[in-house]
Amino acid sequence: MGKRELIILLVCACLLVSFVVYVMSDANLFSGGSDGTDDESPTQNPPSTDDPSQTDDSPPADDSPPADDSSQTDNPPQTDDPPQTDDPPPTDDSPPADNPPPVEPAENAKDHEDPEDYDLESSPIVDVALNGDSITVNATGVAVVNGSKVTITRAGNYRITGSLTDGQVIVDTDDGETVRFILNGVDITCSTSAPIYVVDAKKVVIALQDGTENYVEDGTSYVLEPETDEPNAAIFSRSDLTIFGNGSLNVDANYNDGITSKDGLIIKNGTITVSSVDDGVRGKDYLVVKGGTVTLNVGGDGLKSDNDADATMGYVSIEAGVINVVSGGDAISGETDVIVTGGEFTLTCGGGSGGVTGVSAKGVKGLVSVIIDGGTFTVNSADDAVHSNMNITINGGSFAISTGDDGFHADTYLEINGGNIEITQCFEGLESNVVTINDGYIKIDSSDDGINIAGGNDGPADPWAPPDENQWLHINGGYIVISAVADGIDTNGYMDMSGGIVIINGPENSMNAAIDYGQGSFKITGGTLIAVGSSGMAQAPGSSSTQCSVLVKFTNDFGWPRDITLSAGTLVRIQTSTGEDVVTFRPTKSYQSIAFSSPALTMGSTYNIYYGGSLTGGTATDGLYTGGTYTPGTSYRSPFTITSMVTNVPPSFP
Repeated sequence: MGKRELIILLVCACLLVSFVVYVMSDANLFSGGSDGTDDESPTQNPPSTDDPSQTDDSPPADDSPPADDSSQTDNPPQTDDPPQTDDPPPTDDSPPADNPPPVEPAENAKDHEDPEDYDLESSPIVDVALNGDSITVNATGVAVVNGSKVTITRAGNYRITGSLTDGQVIVDTDDGETVRFILNGVDITCSTSAPIYVVDAKKVVIALQDGTENYVEDGTSYVLEPETDEPNAAIFSRSDLTIFGNGSLNVDANYNDGITSKDGLIIKNGTITVSSVDDGVRGKDYLVVKGGTVTLNVGGDGLKSDNDADATMGYVSIEAGVINVVSGGDAISGETDVIVTGGEFTLTCGGGSGGVTGVSAKGVKGLVSVIIDGGTFTVNSADDAVHSNMNITINGGSFAISTGDDGFHADTYLEINGGNIEITQCFEGLESNVVTINDGYIKIDSSDDGINIAGGNDGPADPWAPPDENQWLHINGGYIVISAVADGIDTNGYMDMSGGIVIINGPENSMNAAIDYGQGSFKITGGTLIAVGSSGMAQAPGSSSTQCSVLVKFTNDFGWPRDITLSAGTLVRIQTSTGEDVVTFRPTKSYQSIAFSSPALTMGSTYNIYYGGSLTGGTATDGLYTGGTYTPGTSYRSPFTITSMVTNVPPSFP
């Protein structure tokens, strides 16, 4: 065989290989994704809610009838591609039945607050003067003084002034009434125990005299009560404890915790600053913050309740206030629930999002539930920003989150009913067994999946496992923007969408997808979905949907590489045959595909696709344009006609 014949043979062989690759690629033999069909949906999980009155998702509002695109004028030049062929007809899925709702957490025990707690005129005030190494009391029969230690033995109101270089103020009463301290500019240091120590009382109230500064400091080692580990905090109480007033309290805890009550602890107001070796402020039965400014710099947890023996206890409730926490562990931790209705929070845990820690270093953690109705949160955490071993409900609030792990992680249910959530750094943005989004603004920038539907603790999912019928993503409303290195949305079960806007700038690698529901299903009945990313595993909503979708994969007819990669910032546009805008989008990352669904796509209508070009005027929000004048770029496989719920461009089998 001559040299010329050999060259001709090699060229023919290359052409044959290219043709085989083209046919196999169009047949999705190289793709891990779906061709748009899906199996009948399994029984659907109910929405996650702590409100028993929560009803099932209502159907979306009727869309207005589409415009008549039957008359086509001035179409751009058509390519030589064959006309769009019919996709398989959608399956006829029956409506899923609701499963029983999740078990409601136990109702929290009532706190100990009483309006009379704050009545400093309920009885005559007894003055206690701290004189460095001695103490004087201006009444008899109410206290016992032993050198630099005073033990209050009767309920009443006490005003404490002065300083102790190494002493204690102790409460030990048995008369069943409230003891009130007025801290009037004190500086108390104790080297071997808690400077303020409540051994026994019905209730103790610490009042911070207006305009005063008060200091409490302990040593690095304690002489403990026999056969106990107590006391273990600079301010330690075995009884209910309340702190209030318009003064300040500064606690330097060198042994263990800063402020601890073994019963309930209420912070009504005041300016409280704690530096501690371990936890900052701990109420074993509950911790309630009703206002004030609390600043903690602690080696352990910040605000904490840890009663694990009573399901009605162990909760943290924050109603208002300014909370600043730098913690080695969790910033806010409830053994059962964390309930937040308001406040301003700045939380840094475990060294922040770049930190490495072997302990739990979460922003907000409630093992049974986290319920947030409002507040402003800035969270920089090594671990999850908001976490529950069971349920999270977000009804409002504003969140600026940077985390080394998940933004919001619930093992069982995560429900978002409102709020403004911006996650600028995370591993995964939202993660739970069931995620329900009813409303709110959510923006996620993730190094792995943007939204991940997976139960239990973090860990890789088996890509070959069948879909889990208990794992669901429900999108009923809201505005969601995702930029993900891995999957934009990844469910190991099922998903549906009935409203809202979802914009995804997905992966640039072929082993992930902007939307990945694997062998499960995705039923869309309303809302707007724009998802761009790589084409290898790209999926669109499934054929059980009642709203039309299109999955566009940008490919070459012949040659290699098979996929066309469009650079970040390259416009993609779908318009009607008469030139009216359906979607104009500018992705922030390079892409090979776009999955799009909107009420604007109507059965039987014809559309054109362009990439590139330019837009003058108009308004862009997260890359999505409204208005303006588009100058066409490259026409791609146009026109195409919507003939089924899921249209593939190019068709899977030309």
